Amino acid sequence: MCISMLLFGYILGGRSYFYKIPHPFESGIISVGSARLRVPIKFSLLAILFVLFDAEILYLYTWSICVRELGWIGLLKICFFINTLFIALFYLVTNNIFEWIVSK
Repeated sequence: MCISMLLFGYILGGRSYFYKIPHPFESGIISVGSARLRVPIKFSLLAILFVLFDAEILYLYTWSICVRELGWIGLLKICFFINTLFIALFYLVTNNIFEWIVSK
């Protein structure tokens, strides 16, 4: 069965006539420049921070749905959680994580 599938794919499959072109060809556009770009680490750090704070917003949303069942204990827990978020955000701002200009 495997051999027949490979054989039918070879016989009925499309052909590429551009295999002798010396440069990469993707989506109808010839590449310009190198793919090895240096990306600052700030982009990755900002993306990670976005994902973390976004996941915490989902936690706050689920808390807001069941706020009546949790009572005062749930309110105290969520206040502690929000204060922890503010402390983390304050730490990030004081360490200049969000500054893009490199100071000398």
